[in-house]
Amino acid sequence: MTAMAILMYILSSNIYGVGTQDIDVNEAYCMAVNIYYEARGEPVRGQVAVGNVVLNRVKDRRYPNTVCGVIKQAKYDPISYAPIKHKCQFSWYCDGKSDKVEKEKAFRSAVGISIGLMTGRINDNTEGATHYFNPSKAQPYWAKNMVHLVTYDNHEFYKN
Repeated sequence: MTAMAILMYILSSNIYGVGTQDIDVNEAYCMAVNIYYEARGEPVRGQVAVGNVVLNRVKDRRYPNTVCGVIKQAKYDPISYAPIKHKCQFSWYCDGKSDKVEKEKAFRSAVGISIGLMTGRINDNTEGATHYFNPSKAQPYWAKNMVHLVTYDNHEFYKN
């Protein structure tokens, strides 16, 4: 089953008490895919925190005002309009790898978290973070100029 088919099945089944009429399907899809690629190996609290960073950016005027806009924020090639490799806000979006969801169980979990976040049923567990990273994989230049808020498993969360 494709990722979108999984999302549509969950929404049409009303498993979480939310249907396609209650939520923007494309926004929920973007959120679920982002949680899946950025944090699928993390416990639920880490996945929730990654989703909250997206929502905190949506509320911040320095970023796009939609979930998909935040997630797809990147430098784009002026001719092909494809995202330039490694020039994205979220690494999976332009890492050059396939974006096909392979682990259905992990994606179903990401969908549930996405729905909870986007309907306000899950609160912000990051204290308003707009940035995060995994210190075992990166040491971003911006971290030293920001306030560290919380750490969940392999990710540290920040805001300025």
